[in-house]
Amino acid sequence: MTEIPQSPRRSPEPRAARDWVKLLSEYRDPDTTRSWFELAVTIGPFVLLWALAWWSLGVSYWLTLALSSLNAAFLLRLFAIQHDCGHGAFFRNRTLSDWLGRVLGVLTLTPYDVWRRSHSIHHSSAGNLGRRGMGDIHTLTVAEYRDLTPYNRLMYRLYRHPLVLFGLGPGYLFFLQNRLPLGLMETARYWISAMCTNAAILALLGLIFWFGGLMPILLIFLPSTLLAATAGVWLFYVQHQFETTHWEAEEDWQLHDAALHGSSHYVMPAVLQWLSANIGIHHVHHLHSRIPFYRLPRVLRDHADLATGNRMTIRESFQNARLHLWDEDSRRLLSFREARTLIG
Repeated sequence: MTEIPQSPRRSPEPRAARDWVKLLSEYRDPDTTRSWFELAVTIGPFVLLWALAWWSLGVSYWLTLALSSLNAAFLLRLFAIQHDCGHGAFFRNRTLSDWLGRVLGVLTLTPYDVWRRSHSIHHSSAGNLGRRGMGDIHTLTVAEYRDLTPYNRLMYRLYRHPLVLFGLGPGYLFFLQNRLPLGLMETARYWISAMCTNAAILALLGLIFWFGGLMPILLIFLPSTLLAATAGVWLFYVQHQFETTHWEAEEDWQLHDAALHGSSHYVMPAVLQWLSANIGIHHVHHLHSRIPFYRLPRVLRDHADLATGNRMTIRESFQNARLHLWDEDSRRLLSFREARTLIG
């Protein structure tokens, strides 16, 4: 009997970015009990470590620094919870989410309403070359860099240097820039958010100074805040700054394509993924920002296509710190050295 030749089986076509949004909506609604649990297992250790660090001031300053450094991880996770509050992804009750976000904003030195607005702009414009400037890492194209004066080239190179982005930048962003509603100065609501947050921070620091003097501020508050800020800036950087990221001119830009192809899947060990509240699953988050962070791993388990897309290991991510210019022809993020031949 002659066998009938079988046609080769074709792989299914990749799902369009827009189609993912409807599919992912089933993961959207927060579980109130789970949200309270996640808050408790984050704020509880944060307060406990603060108390232990304060106690350790009478034992060893090195022990104090070690405890405050550890506590930076829980402060980072509190910021991630605040982030979900801003997206309405932590509680079903939006008012409750907003007020929790405002309270956490005092601990993270981030005026919640100001941040929520600028972060919303980031989500609605990520990867759009015509809408850069708020809530993102400033990125120039090769052509734009070529047209700069030597002085402005130097300024851009300094800005993109790792010592500035991840050394000076986090402290400047959280201690200084966040004190004013920059970019939103004409709206009273954002001034109120910034000034009320500033007043609450000063009151909290005043209480700490009243009961403990200067050392709890110098050895607990400052180290934990700076380390958490640095980790947060690094995570934000690698989420969109990688070689094959996605940028388009405004007339060609499409929201969902930019979300899926311009956001990374940062693969970390389980403990780091937990402490960062799964923010490394950033391509899924940008596709549907209303999904609570604790449901993001389930999305990857259910959808292998998303689990394999834009994967980046920690080792690979360190290479991204040398990429600075977007080449519109090759559609790659380049280092200054790689762009040199194009610039001439």
